[in-house]
Parts: sequence; structure tokens; C-alpha cells
Amino acid sequence: MPSELQLELVGEQVSILAEKALYWPREATLFVADVHLGKDSAMVASGIPVPLTASVETLSQLSSVMNLTHCQRLVILGDLWHHSLGRTPRIYSEFLAWRRRHIGIDVILVEGNHDIKSGRLTEEANVQEVPECFSLGPFSLCHFPQRCSNGFGLAGHIHPAVTLQGKGRQALTLPCLYIREDFAVLPAFGQFTGCGTVEPTGQDRVYVFADQQVLQVA
Repeated sequence: MPSELQLELVGEQVSILAEKALYWPREATLFVADVHLGKDSAMVASGIPVPLTASVETLSQLSSVMNLTHCQRLVILGDLWHHSLGRTPRIYSEFLAWRRRHIGIDVILVEGNHDIKSGRLTEEANVQEVPECFSLGPFSLCHFPQRCSNGFGLAGHIHPAVTLQGKGRQALTLPCLYIREDFAVLPAFGQFTGCGTVEPTGQDRVYVFADQQVLQVA
């Protein structure tokens, strides 16, 4: 399987990256969804013992794909943060340090349901927070998958995955990019996230991610 695939959305050429991201070369814009920083810290604060490494690793992975694409704009389609409990001074300091390393890149955050729980970012974060159905060229930036009147929707929220059936009752569930007629749903970018299985119908297109590779399966 290749590490990226090219496709056309509403007349624009975009690249599906194996890092579970979408890249729009003409506007040097990188799209990701559901980063969920601080989920590990939030679980520890709730009494669930998990390693406190996922958030830092997710930021490192985000830096890698930003450097790979040389993007000038990063769009996060909701849920940058998981919960206010997870926005500890340590994790927030790591996030601000990450932001300073990429100070020349514009960052847009579409407000997701977990961002509401987490509270607004400080001015130091230098992030433009926008409401759903925010227009960017032919695209409408959302968190919840939906049809928008002002463009082709790009969304997240459901952490889409698809189950592939093999011989002998074998089955494998993989994160996917799920494209419908009027909107596309990106997989969760964060390392410490679950998946919600989708069932494609009709003309839906599905691209799965596995072992740093991407493959169209529907």
C-alpha cells in the first residue's frame, strides 16, 4: 500500500496521508481531526492508571506530518483537547512549546464538543478558534459530520473505522477516511482514541490506514 493517495474533492486535488491526515497542496493546508490532547492526564485524574506519554507522542507525530508537507496552515477539525482535567500545566506547557516551534504556521481550530469541556485556549496559544461550517475555499470546516450550505464539509467527531471481513470469519477493524456525497469524515489523529465503525453505502468512498500506509477499500 502507498504512503499517500491522491484524489479530487470539489475540483481540488488533495492528498490522503498515511499519518491519518488530509493535505490540500494548492493552499498548503493540512487537515486533521480529534487530536484529544490530555486524554491520558484526564484518565489519571479520574483514577485510571495509564502512561502519561500519549499527548507528547501525538504532538511529535503532528510536527512530523507538518514538516513532511511543509504546510503553511493547520486546520484541526475539533477536539484538540480532551477535557479540562487533562489540560495540566505540564501538558499545556508541552503544547505551547510545540506551538512556538511552529510559530510561522497558521492554526485554525473548529470548536468540538471536547473543546467546549476543556475551555478556550490562552492568547499565547496563537490559535484561531472558529465555529462549525467555517468557510475555507470550497470547503466547510466542521466537527460534527453534516451537510453545509457553504461548501463541501470536512469533519471529525466519530473517529471513523471500517471492519474488513476475510476468509474463515476473520475480521479487522481499521481507522478510515469516510467520504460521502456532501462531506468527508477524517479519522482521529490522536494516538489515544477509540473508533466508531461506519457502514458505507451507495457511492460512499472509504480509505483505510494501517502500518503507515493507506488503501481504498470502497
